[in-house]
Amino acid sequence: MKNPRASRFRRLQSVILLSASALFLSAFGGNAELKACLQGTTTGGVSVGSGLPGDPSIPEKSSGYKLGNKVVNSTSYMAVTANPRATQAGCEVLSAGGTAADAAVAIQMVLGLVEPQSSGLGGGAFALYYNANSKQVFSYDGRETAPAAATENYLRHISASNQTTPLPNLGSAFASIRASGRSIGTPGAVKMLELLHQDHGQKSWGTLFDPAIQLATNGFGISGRMADAIAGAKNDLLRDPEAAAYFLNADSSPKALGTLIKNPEYAQTLGSIAKGGANAFYTGPIAQSIVDKIKVTSSGGANPVAITPGLTELSDLANYRAIKREPVCTTYRNYWVCGMAPPSSGGIAVAQSLGILENFDLSAGQYLPTLVNSDGGKPSIAAVHLISESQRLAYADRNKYVADTDFVPLPGNGVSSMVAKDYLKARAGLISTTKSMGTALPGVFPTAPASGSSATEGKGTTHMSIVDKYGNALVMTTTIESGMGSFRFTRGFLLNNQLTDFSPDPSDSSGLIANRIAPLKRPRSSMAPTLVFSKNSEGGRGDFVMATGSPGGATIIQFVVKTLVSALDWKLDAQQATSMVNFGAANSVTTGVGGEHPSIDVSNSGLNDPLLVGLRSLGHTVSFAAQSSGVSTIIRAPSATTGAQTLWGGADPRREGLALGDNPF
Repeated sequence: MKNPRASRFRRLQSVILLSASALFLSAFGGNAELKACLQGTTTGGVSVGSGLPGDPSIPEKSSGYKLGNKVVNSTSYMAVTANPRATQAGCEVLSAGGTAADAAVAIQMVLGLVEPQSSGLGGGAFALYYNANSKQVFSYDGRETAPAAATENYLRHISASNQTTPLPNLGSAFASIRASGRSIGTPGAVKMLELLHQDHGQKSWGTLFDPAIQLATNGFGISGRMADAIAGAKNDLLRDPEAAAYFLNADSSPKALGTLIKNPEYAQTLGSIAKGGANAFYTGPIAQSIVDKIKVTSSGGANPVAITPGLTELSDLANYRAIKREPVCTTYRNYWVCGMAPPSSGGIAVAQSLGILENFDLSAGQYLPTLVNSDGGKPSIAAVHLISESQRLAYADRNKYVADTDFVPLPGNGVSSMVAKDYLKARAGLISTTKSMGTALPGVFPTAPASGSSATEGKGTTHMSIVDKYGNALVMTTTIESGMGSFRFTRGFLLNNQLTDFSPDPSDSSGLIANRIAPLKRPRSSMAPTLVFSKNSEGGRGDFVMATGSPGGATIIQFVVKTLVSALDWKLDAQQATSMVNFGAANSVTTGVGGEHPSIDVSNSGLNDPLLVGLRSLGHTVSFAAQSSGVSTIIRAPSATTGAQTLWGGADPRREGLALGDNPF
């Protein structure tokens, strides 16, 4: 006797497969535009979300490094993000004639759903935008701000009369502050995206929310990185009943890889912003929910614990403003490199590292990588030594001098002094080719007051790089600070813990710390969205060449410098430069070499790898811990077959990223 339930299942399965096959065939039926935004495979191409073999959105375990990523080329537009569904949403906006600014809005709304541990409505962002018509580069600051009621001890003490660390007491000051309401800054991403869209958008604001609304309503399978983030944060999520209800099962176990998850509250929130603009987020019921969550004084669950509330008010949200700032643009060999100005330290630190390296010929044989393939290659001992030394010098300046310049000015004449060629040449003279300096001293500027130093920063961040069919380019790094932010969840999204990027101490033995907290101040960041241009015949900024950036907290600077050197000096393609071994140093004796890369031999404590052994012989303390970068790169270069200018994209194999454009092959 036939099983009717099994028969129904087989009929349903047949319908699904036929529908998927029809989608596949229509995509390759000869219409060039239908071939856009597909993932190229050995057997053809597949649409993200189709369920067909090769579909990059099918949830799979987070591996740490995915072998075999190939460079993607596209004729006229491209999006690269850390999640396939987000890349698809952006690519489809570009395919429909949207600008890079339009695509960024759609991408961020999807990322906040499918990668909530890294970015979202409750966080902030920095973006650079190149307008191909005007040839101008614009810079947008959507960094979170401290509340107006914050004091210099806001992160250290419960109050002036109770000078203990904010609750809950989790065994370390950072963990306690992060889980309290004091870590949460006024979110800036939504306001920044609205400003960016007003300046450079072409599609209707409201329609850009549709992909995320549909995905939140219909559901998606939890990816490997999201599943890992939920499992790692289980105990912290349990303190917030809304977070626990969304991320955990009824028995408090973490929702696992592949679980279908829906977020109707997020869909409703997006609908409100789509209709009412950013004002719907910064005033009214959504704003009230954010403030209420920041002011929570006790955790949920059977054993509640006391929590120190934040002092954010509705007025803090209503008064928030995204800011246009002057980008940090400097020359590097035959290129112009543009990055983000303070309150991010990324633009200055990348420019300083490159300015120091400019005094050395990195194209010379001893600096070139070996074992070059689609996974990048293996950097030489000489290159890792030299580049990490340049970064030590840059981080020394970052830690001492860089903060929100609306509150604390940079030394000398500001950015121009810190990236001046003669200053960086003198800094390069401090590098020995035979021994690591270990820890560098900051540079000396005539007008710099005595001041302290700080180096804190979390890693819950993501990045997107976009080029549209009009030639405009956007790079945007967006964050809720640490993974899962503050673990506070409201109306379908997580709130940031961005204020822990401030130094909790206002001063040290050397003086006041530039990155100390103050009312309405923006915490220092290392986010480094970066655009590269050729030099024109007059030495000015010429054509667009490259867009890149990465998550990674303070290590972002190292990831971006590695990618730029790989592309500009070693002439690797977008995927090779992105996949290349991660390496570099902050201002400490430790030099990191990413042990997740297949070219690095971590066996026998690294003693079998000539690179690690060679660095140790130069005095480096070497860490080969895995490094979770998330570089997204687009390079504009001639096609080897036609000679025409073509876009080449690479997504970091250490995350779930994907590059898509109008040609998957």
